[in-house]
Amino acid sequence: MFNRRSKNMQPAPKVRYIGAAARWSFAALVAFSIILPGAACAADIIEGQVLGAGTPIVKSTVTLWSASADAPKQLAQTQTGEDGRFTLSAEGPPDGILYIVARGGEPTTNKGGGDNPTIALISVLGTKSPPKVVVNEFTTVASVWTNAQFLDGTTIKGNLLGLRIAAGNVPNFVDLESGGYGTMIQDPLNSTQTPTMANFATLANILAGCVTRVKDDACSSLFTAATPPSGIAPTDTLTAAESVALNSAYKPDRLFALLNVFYPVPEGKQLRATPFLPYLSFAPSAWVLPLHFTGGGYTGGAKVMFDSEGDAWSGANFIVGSQGKDALWDGNLSEFASDGRPLSPMTTGFAGGGLQGPGFGTAIDAKDRVWINSTTGKTISLFDHNGKPLSPPEGYNFGGKLGYMQGIIVTPSGDVWAVDFGKDDVVYMPEGDPAKAKFYCESTNGKPNKDSPCKLSGPFHLVIDQQDRIWISNAIGDTVTRFPAGDPTKVEVFKTGGHSGKGMAVDSKGNVWITNTLGAGMTLETKLKLLDLKLRGRMADADQIVLHNLIAKPGLGSVSMLRPDGSPAPGSPFNPGSIWGAWAVSIDGNDQVWVSNFAPGGGITELCGVRTETCPPGMKTGDPISPRGGYKGGGMQLLVDVSIDPAGNVWASDNWQDPGSCYGQPDEGVSTRCGGQGMTVFYGMAKPVRSPQIGPARGF
Repeated sequence: MFNRRSKNMQPAPKVRYIGAAARWSFAALVAFSIILPGAACAADIIEGQVLGAGTPIVKSTVTLWSASADAPKQLAQTQTGEDGRFTLSAEGPPDGILYIVARGGEPTTNKGGGDNPTIALISVLGTKSPPKVVVNEFTTVASVWTNAQFLDGTTIKGNLLGLRIAAGNVPNFVDLESGGYGTMIQDPLNSTQTPTMANFATLANILAGCVTRVKDDACSSLFTAATPPSGIAPTDTLTAAESVALNSAYKPDRLFALLNVFYPVPEGKQLRATPFLPYLSFAPSAWVLPLHFTGGGYTGGAKVMFDSEGDAWSGANFIVGSQGKDALWDGNLSEFASDGRPLSPMTTGFAGGGLQGPGFGTAIDAKDRVWINSTTGKTISLFDHNGKPLSPPEGYNFGGKLGYMQGIIVTPSGDVWAVDFGKDDVVYMPEGDPAKAKFYCESTNGKPNKDSPCKLSGPFHLVIDQQDRIWISNAIGDTVTRFPAGDPTKVEVFKTGGHSGKGMAVDSKGNVWITNTLGAGMTLETKLKLLDLKLRGRMADADQIVLHNLIAKPGLGSVSMLRPDGSPAPGSPFNPGSIWGAWAVSIDGNDQVWVSNFAPGGGITELCGVRTETCPPGMKTGDPISPRGGYKGGGMQLLVDVSIDPAGNVWASDNWQDPGSCYGQPDEGVSTRCGGQGMTVFYGMAKPVRSPQIGPARGF
């Protein structure tokens, strides 16, 4: 059987000025080490070196910690020798996440400069350390961004699953043994196709400027540039990095300006003499470090959900390598480990169980089983946590009663609800039992289902709130439908203030957020084109016309917030300027709001949510936390979903890549480029959310 837990990460190459880290002297084996009470006798030996700008840091205090849900435990402490090397001997608790902090010391690149007390570097190692490690600017940037939601100074603590996920992603950025680049950040999807490497190395260069004190005021300049909206300036390089990671969109040009201050281009030269390459040429809109992943049969990705281990599951619109088009979705189911490794079969993904061309309907129940809807297949399918289909070969189709299926959810009571986009009705399976399935919102007078009391018109997604009420978005219209889960006959319909409702989410106060892909609606010109198609019997071309309307109108789209009573919140619908083709919405553990955009180059918008005390000072609900154009990078394409994992990582599914390849007969050379390529993950940006998410998002 396919081994879903196999490892496929390769050793990472090194960067300039880091090579000395690979040489280990006899002195390192006999370096002074203090083993603290509580460490086991049969301890592991960790050899390491502390580097600043690629050169040793002497007399730096090195401490080994073990992180968990409680305060971290100090396991061992030592000091670096004249070559920056150290040896630690300790054994952490079985479930602890090991990490090393190096404080102070004198970089040999600045001999005679004395101790630099503002040096604080970190390397998060995971549940087991490599035998040899480096602590430097690269390990610090990698460790801080992945662990941003759990770090406070030198303290790491939080939910254990989130800590494991965060630690597991550090090697994607850095090789812990060499201190050089990790494998994933250097792969073809990330190295040349995104600015992540340049962002990463620029951050490391700026930290190195303070570590080595390239100027007398280098550290004070860094701390000023890294001061967050609270106005409380950091006091060392570690807290400076943490401040930037947690406030990535706050005045990013201040930090970038230090690149020229610390490393001006020498006269007669063209490149800066930085310790690390590459570096940015202009300031980023935010100091984010997204990575792009693919594989596992994933193209044209859709809804993303996380299981109890933090693995991501998502339907794929198309089969990898096929000339996929909007007229025929033929994909299957994909799974990614929490560190981005594909766990499903490379080309086909997980198949069977009646699955064919999933859309936006994916849900995970309390048993880690995956429920997924098909559009082309017109089925509901069920898979176990290993990707084995549990539904019959023809899926659950209830005698052919299903049409083009979209959203599906599991409720806290274990019931499964799904919406039929094609037939405008709702499927209900009590306790997830297909044999007990019932249909709601069907017309009883011979009229189309859209004329039933539910007024469904292209129902796309659904949620359940804290009062056990089902809310349904309508893609063809400007309303949402609501009814009690216990009595679907008590229907209420509310205006959203926006058109073409897609994704939905419920915050901790019971407010419902709905994305409106078309915002205020279609232009008169587009409506006339659709009327012409209808009169000529060519409604099959309607989707292409609507998409052209969207792509031609940057800034079209919004997100609405309805209170628990169905009334619009003040200022709703919201669009701070970065929303374009809003598709999905997620709520994080701080009730902040994350919106994906089905637009060229993607883009993720973060808004202040209902708990304004968790937002930057002075913000109100609906204000943007993300930059003017949203968060960019990571090779994003036209996005559909945005989801938050237990480590606070934000996952975005790249649904379409080249819309021109999705219709008719495109040029042969680009005929496989309809479906989006993979998944983009932004690290440590959101307050973590429990998984699997069943009902409204829950923080820790």
